[in-house]
Amino acid sequence: MIYVGAASDIPDGEAARVQGEVSIAVFHVDGALYAIDDTCTHQDASLSDGWVEGCAVECPLHAACFDLRTGRPSGPPAKKPVRTHRVVVSDGHVWVEESVGVETSAQPGVPVDAVAEEVA
Repeated sequence: MIYVGAASDIPDGEAARVQGEVSIAVFHVDGALYAIDDTCTHQDASLSDGWVEGCAVECPLHAACFDLRTGRPSGPPAKKPVRTHRVVVSDGHVWVEESVGVETSAQPGVPVDAVAEEVA
């Protein structure tokens, strides 16, 4: 698992960037946390620098939008999804379990005040 930081350090509507095998963006949206690959599949811009509206992030370079729950783009210019990653909150601290492979799967938003049983 990759340590992100204290949940209180990620304001609602903002993102934090962490480094795993690739850069990962962790977004706080309406009291829930979502994690996706930080790099836009269209042209390598940082999605954590993008604009968040609802459960979507817009790339700051060419306005490609990605669903934070599924990683899927909503339309051009991006055609490929970004990977989603599992988020765990334990004792007010955020961790990300990096996905393996290139497939994306829907990840539920994790409440910022969630209590996890154990962090590996």
